[in-house]
Amino acid sequence: MRNIDLTALRSFVAVADTGGVTKAAGLLNLTQSAVSMQLKRLEEALDTALLDRSARTIALSPQGEQLLSYARKMLALNDEIYTKLTATEFEGEIRLGVPHDIVYPVIPKVLQRFAAAYPRVRVSLISSFTSKLQEEFNRGELDVILTTEDMIGPGGRTLLQVPLVWIGAPGGQIWKQRPLRLAFEQRCLFRQFVQRRLDQVGIPWDMAVETTSSRTIEATVSADLAIHAMLEGTEPPHLERIQHSGSLPSLCTLNINMYQADLQDRPYVRDLAKFISDGFLTMRAPVMV
Repeated sequence: MRNIDLTALRSFVAVADTGGVTKAAGLLNLTQSAVSMQLKRLEEALDTALLDRSARTIALSPQGEQLLSYARKMLALNDEIYTKLTATEFEGEIRLGVPHDIVYPVIPKVLQRFAAAYPRVRVSLISSFTSKLQEEFNRGELDVILTTEDMIGPGGRTLLQVPLVWIGAPGGQIWKQRPLRLAFEQRCLFRQFVQRRLDQVGIPWDMAVETTSSRTIEATVSADLAIHAMLEGTEPPHLERIQHSGSLPSLCTLNINMYQADLQDRPYVRDLAKFISDGFLTMRAPVMV
């Protein structure tokens, strides 16, 4: 009988998701050589090349693309069986705080994965500004929070460093106007960074809208009445990165940090934190073609 090695299959999926053997090894807590050997063993078992190694970055071969679809289904079923038959049934609630601008694209997948592993544990997602989430975490009102900061506080862990980029309406022209019209929520941390940077390079600016609503900001920017700044990779599909060719200054790089309460009696909190960490590890993986 011929059987697929699920361990090797998991390494293959991790390489596809992260874009390389090094990141996949970190995700799986394995050595790079172990992941490489598992990939080689899988290719030998199937007698086909799963990866195209001719380019500078690893990409999937046509056979690899086909296998990836099957592999995800097999691993999901394997994990579901393992969870249902062996996991202790925990019950409870986790309060997770995430800034609204980094909820997508990672958090929905994290919540889906956590729900499969702990179907009786409810996750209450609170979306707000970094400063407010930190205040609530310090008061013990939240169990796990993510933040966007230019540094890291005590007990925090940096998951990813991401550049701040200019965002505007598709094909918009308002970014060429001076004073530069900006749209930011009143408590948005990015607002301070952007204003300071524009002052440094001598570009005059004014605020096109004063609001606490992210929907109002998106509507204003979508109408090409102002521009905004977001972390690269988190912009919604109805907005786009401004191709300004140097007419606007480069912005800073920020940390996506995670803070976790010390909750020894609820081990599933640690698992949620790990799922979040895994999700952001794959956030900036190269696109596989």
